[in-house]
Amino acid sequence: MMKIKYAVTGLLMLIAVLTTAQQTSLFTNVLIFNGKDNKPFLGNVLVTGNQITKIAATPIPINKSANTTIIDGKGKFLMPGLIDAHAHTTMDAIALPLALVSDIGYLNLFAASSAEKQLMRGFTSVRDVGGASFSLKKAIDQGMIKGPRIYPSGATISQTGGHGDFGMPTDVPKVSGQLSYLERTGMTIIADGPDQVLLRTREQLRNGASQIKIMAGGGVASNYDPLDVAQYTEDEIAAAVKAAAAWNTYVTVHAYTPTAIQAAIKAGVKCIEHGQLADDASAKLMAEKGIWWSLQPFLDDEDAIPFPAGSDSRKKQLQMVQGTDNAYQLAKKYNIKTAFGTDCLFDANLATRQGAQLAKMVRWYTTFEVLNMATAKNAELLALSGPRNPYPKKLGVIEEGAYADLILVDGNPLENINLIANPDKNFLIIMKDGVVYKNTLR
Repeated sequence: MMKIKYAVTGLLMLIAVLTTAQQTSLFTNVLIFNGKDNKPFLGNVLVTGNQITKIAATPIPINKSANTTIIDGKGKFLMPGLIDAHAHTTMDAIALPLALVSDIGYLNLFAASSAEKQLMRGFTSVRDVGGASFSLKKAIDQGMIKGPRIYPSGATISQTGGHGDFGMPTDVPKVSGQLSYLERTGMTIIADGPDQVLLRTREQLRNGASQIKIMAGGGVASNYDPLDVAQYTEDEIAAAVKAAAAWNTYVTVHAYTPTAIQAAIKAGVKCIEHGQLADDASAKLMAEKGIWWSLQPFLDDEDAIPFPAGSDSRKKQLQMVQGTDNAYQLAKKYNIKTAFGTDCLFDANLATRQGAQLAKMVRWYTTFEVLNMATAKNAELLALSGPRNPYPKKLGVIEEGAYADLILVDGNPLENINLIANPDKNFLIIMKDGVVYKNTLR
């Protein structure tokens, strides 16, 4: 009886494998933008399972007995799925006051809804740089809910009074070992001194972080720290760097000012988030050390995070956005490895403008540079997590062997980048991992 049971089980597993292997999609007659080349070409793309298996300018023969879906692209633009290198999947669309008082279960349900909307905007991968996103990632990977691939950092690590300290003014003096609700649920964690930083970093790695995010300087949304405040000593930052390096991954830091940027680089971090107030010396140092610069197109416009007029956060926001143009100019001047991210926070309407923020990048770059940054270049940053990369195949490109994360666009974004700003209308097909999540192609 036991042998029969094992034989049946083995047969079912074999059938499942063969069935999965036979799931194919063939895009024919599409204008292929591979993420790297400024000259798209008319051709065909074969998807088998979750990856791209054949690209050709000539017809691709297929197995007629296989379960193949043929998609006639009618000459439309096929591009890799978009990547947001600075996302907060548990906080992008929920209002901050609600987030601070809500149960983590509710936050996760809210985030699940937001994740599906993000996928339907064409963002098939995101690097989550702070928040309790481990469960969300797991549920998406298991197919329980729809959403982008998530590269999680876990809780942001902050000093007392730093950018990750969202405690009440009456919470000090803090009782040793006592954690706030946000800390207990993995949204953020306070760590003072190298030993605590080491502990909290190891905890995030233990939980599955692909990279570590720490706060190295003042922030806009936080209550206690002006922008000019340097946070963490070199020894404290170095403790996180050493722990991450032991796991063969890296640390990225929140930093705006030259002081914070240079201290973090000296301690061994591999990526700077924001950096709008960087000076020439800081940018030159980034270039010399091969540091990634994860910049966001922060301007005082309709995409600015809505802080109350006259509030400290609003004042800091206005101070910060004044440096955005200069930051991008420095990134270009020194040819720094630059990533695109949105940092959408606490506003459902702002989250819908994820693609619009990408389109805005033509203020500093060509349309090709914009699309290249949000696909192939951002994928290079994601791969910096090395063995901790949860999705080890190629991302951000249309190449054989890459994940089948694809968007069919009604129009050519290289000629009109504003097509990206309206994904509901212009994205006809959205595929992630070989699965079609949207198809309005007639």
